[in-house]
Amino acid sequence: MTTTTVNGVLTEKPRVTSIDVLRGVIMIIMALDHTRDFFHADANLFAPTDLTKTSPVLFFTRWITHFCAPTFVLLSGVAARITLQRKTKKELAIFLLTRGLWLVFIEVTVLRFALLFNLYYDFIILQVIWVLGASMVVLSALVYLPEVVIGILGLAIIFGHNVFDAFPLKPEDTGYAVWAVLNQTGFIQLDSKHAVLAFYPLFPWLGIMLLGYSIGKWYTKDVDGAVRRKRLLAVGITSIVLFIVLRLTNGYGDPDHWSTQKNAIFTLMSFINCTKYPVSLLYTFMTLGPVFILLWWLDNKDFPWLKPALVFGRVPFFYYVLHFYLLHTLSLISYMIGSGKSLGEVDFHFGNNSFGGIPYGFGYSLGATYAVWIGLVIFLYPVCRWYNRYKSTHSYGWLSYL
Repeated sequence: MTTTTVNGVLTEKPRVTSIDVLRGVIMIIMALDHTRDFFHADANLFAPTDLTKTSPVLFFTRWITHFCAPTFVLLSGVAARITLQRKTKKELAIFLLTRGLWLVFIEVTVLRFALLFNLYYDFIILQVIWVLGASMVVLSALVYLPEVVIGILGLAIIFGHNVFDAFPLKPEDTGYAVWAVLNQTGFIQLDSKHAVLAFYPLFPWLGIMLLGYSIGKWYTKDVDGAVRRKRLLAVGITSIVLFIVLRLTNGYGDPDHWSTQKNAIFTLMSFINCTKYPVSLLYTFMTLGPVFILLWWLDNKDFPWLKPALVFGRVPFFYYVLHFYLLHTLSLISYMIGSGKSLGEVDFHFGNNSFGGIPYGFGYSLGATYAVWIGLVIFLYPVCRWYNRYKSTHSYGWLSYL
């Protein structure tokens, strides 16, 4: 598909609908987890995947959102390779470098404020936007390599990084801070008042982006759609089979082993309760296997009932930033109304059993949390539809960074 530009306005832009739809579905699901973080009373009291404290409903509310980050990182790699159809490798490398650095900057400024509502910089969380940006920076240097080499490198990282599980570093060890950022999730205490939580270490997620970039060639004009769908289905089934086989052995691929529990549902929960921080090999298989099958199913099809997801999937960064600000603001207002406190009485320092000014234990039932999530998505739809319309019909360079 070609584009024409008249006075800075595009009449048409090339898109891959199946990718946009899947990305949009993922964005909707992602908002459920973040709504739970801000509105569920138990959100900061225990992990929803802690089998000693959770319930099946709460567990699966969290588990379904495990698909979000791997899918988003994978599709970012795919999108980068698709972009190569209208950019030279040099242009793509420059774009990935600048956008990657921009995303890292946004993570530690705009998104940090959305999470904490303070400017003290007492605490910084490195989450998915940081690792997307850092992975793009690395990919910007690798795009000159053949796709097959990039794909092999990505698979080597995905399959091999769990080797280092046997050699964890402690906070007092030399190199701990660097290693926490690169491969081992960790809490980095800079001094008595400042800390960094490396939730998304670079290497495991970089492997997923490199894999996405290498298979992005399947979406280019010289690859037949039937061939692409056959490959997507084969990779999806293979990933699921590998997950089941390796998970049954309780061997390599995840540091946390599963075990028989008090009943069948809890045993299943134990089996699929894989490690996300840092993302393990089995977590990657468990999540991306179904994702590849969904890409196969959605490919070259039109589902009118998924059009809202299509809108969200075309403006994911805009949606991502906006939904955090809305959730935190609504949660804070709800807390102040319930507690009778004014804004000046809210302590926004990190710690003291609170997060972003909201005490641990504040919140509502899981049912109420779902209601807030649905309301949030409904509210965001017309806003994102307006922005998607504007972005898809204008060619201003800054739009590609938002």
